[in-house]
Amino acid sequence: MNNQGYLYSMSVRQQKYGRLIQKELSDIFFRDKRSILDNAFITIAEVKMSPDLSVAKVFLSMTLAKNKNVVLASINSHKSEIRKALGDRIRNQARIVPELVFVIDEVEENAQRIEDLIKSLNIPKEEK
Repeated sequence: MNNQGYLYSMSVRQQKYGRLIQKELSDIFFRDKRSILDNAFITIAEVKMSPDLSVAKVFLSMTLAKNKNVVLASINSHKSEIRKALGDRIRNQARIVPELVFVIDEVEENAQRIEDLIKSLNIPKEEK
């Protein structure tokens, strides 16, 4: 277990609940909350649940955002509104609505940086 209380290998229950949260949050961001996203295209890359399902760590991919930290701050300032919208959607499927922790997903950005670095390398072609 790491220092945030998240297990590296989540149980099936955590994975199912995480997928439900991911699907519903994606829908909320796409349909209902465009105004708080500053028209940035955001996808929910992954949701990791705490073992007791009370906390959802939501990884956001912001491909077209000019300033990711500003968008993240906007999302965090509307967190209670987003959580309420989530609760309205999952109330029949879940006992509790998890606390939401939004973080920027760096995986895609790091992969692009590595790909750009590899492309920039001047590797001579092998002679036969």
